[in-house]
Amino acid sequence: MREKIISYAREKYATDPEYLWQKTPDAFVLRNLDNKKWYALVMSVKKSVLIPDSEGIIDIINLKCQPITRECLLAERKAFPAYHMNKKLWISIILDGSVSSDIICNIIDESYNLVKR
Repeated sequence: MREKIISYAREKYATDPEYLWQKTPDAFVLRNLDNKKWYALVMSVKKSVLIPDSEGIIDIINLKCQPITRECLLAERKAFPAYHMNKKLWISIILDGSVSSDIICNIIDESYNLVKR
């Protein structure tokens, strides 16, 4: 799923992933080229940070979204309040295939448009 996200961001927004942290070399951000604001953060985290009493490591994407999108995704259990971001404005989606790449790409678009303001 990471490669799909990277390809989508390159094709649609001409943005490449930025790997910012030595401690987490597989984590990357996608930035709006005009204002340098992040519109996506992809990283691996302990599953328990989103789902208590769970074990293992999972890949997630954090995206900014409209409140209505956030509420719908949370209600459908397709997303979680964002890990390591503002929980009112951002969501985390587990990149395990349970949320389709089409939905993820739509939310990437929403996030990109929200941060360009």
